[in-house]
Amino acid sequence: MAIVSREGVRYSDLSGNPVVKETRRVSREDIVVDKGGHRHFMLKEIMDQPQAMTAALKDRADFANGRVNLPEFPLSPADVMQLERVVLIGCGTSLHAAQVGRHYIERLAGIPAEAESASEFRYRDPIIGPRTLVVSIGQSGETADTVAAMHLAREKGATLITICNAEESQAARVADGALYMHAGLEVGVASTKTFVASLTILQLLSVYLGQLRGKLDAETTRRLVDQMARGPGLIGEVLAEANLYSSLARRIGHYDNFLFLGRGANAAIASEGALKLKEISYIHAEGYPAGEMKHGPIALIDPEMCTVALAPRDDLRDKTLSNIKEVKARGGLVVAVLTKGDDEAASEVDFPLFIPQAPDLLMPLVTTVPLQLLSYYIALLRGCDVDQPRNLAKSVTVE
Repeated sequence: MAIVSREGVRYSDLSGNPVVKETRRVSREDIVVDKGGHRHFMLKEIMDQPQAMTAALKDRADFANGRVNLPEFPLSPADVMQLERVVLIGCGTSLHAAQVGRHYIERLAGIPAEAESASEFRYRDPIIGPRTLVVSIGQSGETADTVAAMHLAREKGATLITICNAEESQAARVADGALYMHAGLEVGVASTKTFVASLTILQLLSVYLGQLRGKLDAETTRRLVDQMARGPGLIGEVLAEANLYSSLARRIGHYDNFLFLGRGANAAIASEGALKLKEISYIHAEGYPAGEMKHGPIALIDPEMCTVALAPRDDLRDKTLSNIKEVKARGGLVVAVLTKGDDEAASEVDFPLFIPQAPDLLMPLVTTVPLQLLSYYIALLRGCDVDQPRNLAKSVTVE
């Protein structure tokens, strides 16, 4: 309880016993609401993403020594060696971050990992225990389903950490440790910069676990840390061409159905792109692993369907290019996110969107940005309320 009077504030528990509270200074960045000269908060927050990634890396990525330090991480090196499984949970955009995180954890830390919607996880009596690390992801740290899933993990004895953007949130209080995004206030209901911050922290966590478990040697760790340092600049390169997306929106914004395709970690980015479009423009959109296209969604392809494919130059690029050709053969329109200089892929699509060449570690962050910009400008064209879409809330605090 807080008892407020002219003399000040006294705190007590519900039995009336005094409680001593520590004062926490709130920074100006926590409370200032400013569009920074942009038309909408969402556009400002998209443009803020290089800074959001930098803030997430600060004091964690040791660029001088080529290592990752996570002083907030609650497990000792010996406990980390005992981990048998990592479970990542979240809702909405945070679920897509968890799905990318699964790839990072398995590839870099060598630990079996799974990603699941927190709203489903809490109802299936999951088999977890002391050697399971549960990672919850959420912008506000107050999402009802995620917090309930965390309580379940706590009851089953798992180690629990949270990735969130709000200190003193419910998630931070329930968890054994919190890895804060430090992304600053995000006003737009559709998450953008906190998604990039989440992915950045998942990279850091994966490299950190890989270090401790001996999965990553010193040379590999340094290479990965050096790659992370390039992230803000690569995102900035995409943002520098934001005006291109406004003109593209005028050419495809009339479509009422979109299919987003990606492979590997980019399958989750495809789902995130579809979510962004439906959230702020009210257009029906589906995100699918590209390899699943022939198992149903291909029946939807016709001249009235716009397909957005993620086909950057990586190990799975040729597979995705094959999917693109299948869409074109059936009269579908294709927008594709491609690596600069990939003229072969560009010749196969209607509208190429180029991104700089990026390491595999950073590819999900770089491919995310074009989908955010495309969704923003289509919603703007259709006269939608970009910052406060209908029927949505920034933090879903009820079931």
